[in-house]
Amino acid sequence: MQKIGIVTDTNSGMTAQEAREAGVALMPMPFTVNGRDYVENVNMTYQEFFERLAGGANVATSQPAPESVAQCWDAALAQWDQIIYIPMSSALSSSCQSAALFAQDYGGRVLVADNRRISISQKQSVYDALKWRDAGLSAEEILKNLMDTALDTSIYLTVDDLKYLKRGGRITPSVAAIGTVLNIKPVLQIQGGMLDTYKKVRGLHAAQSTMLDAVLKDLDTRFADMPMVLRTAYTGDADVGRLWNSQVQARFPEYQVTGDPLPISIACHVGPGVLALGLMRKI
Repeated sequence: MQKIGIVTDTNSGMTAQEAREAGVALMPMPFTVNGRDYVENVNMTYQEFFERLAGGANVATSQPAPESVAQCWDAALAQWDQIIYIPMSSALSSSCQSAALFAQDYGGRVLVADNRRISISQKQSVYDALKWRDAGLSAEEILKNLMDTALDTSIYLTVDDLKYLKRGGRITPSVAAIGTVLNIKPVLQIQGGMLDTYKKVRGLHAAQSTMLDAVLKDLDTRFADMPMVLRTAYTGDADVGRLWNSQVQARFPEYQVTGDPLPISIACHVGPGVLALGLMRKI
């Protein structure tokens, strides 16, 4: 039986320690601060990033260099016969398409799974792939399962400052200005990898209630017959993230709700003060 490895990128929110414990290879996603290249927790910590952001630093993300991809995959293939690479959704970045093209040079030993997820849902895909691998499925069967279950997830999030979405072209400058003056909090959703507006409300409390109600509706309708996993996420202040996680846990006591910080590569696009809530099918 061929040995199959799982590889993902840090947009999944998986830390180096989590990857080591799970036996997963991790591809760092680079970001820039004032034009200089960084990698999270290598040459800049989470706290340092938000300190720089508060100081007005210009931040951006980029694809990993082809040499970095090759180095990661080659190291994984020295350990496993085949690898399944689970990157962030192609709907949010071109890095997935680049990886698929690059994989053609590996003679079928690298399978790229665009299962249209990011962050907490992408991490769940990694753990699902590990379960299928340990159950004896082939790499091709695991890839098919990842694609078949890609849409069995929802993510809702709200942002504290609209200027970061404005920089990324997600909203217009006029909408950002009106939202700031009127304290409008957009509740966004990620379905199938695309970031769309779910609802516009006024104030953080209303945004939190909207996300909780949206998840309850999903559990009662789309996912009524499925076992599900609930996870929260945040950017910036860990205490705020823990408080949000406890609020979600109180609303859904029948679930074991866990929380994670969103990686810097995502925080570059949404800024500090983000709260997110996701649910995904439990394999």
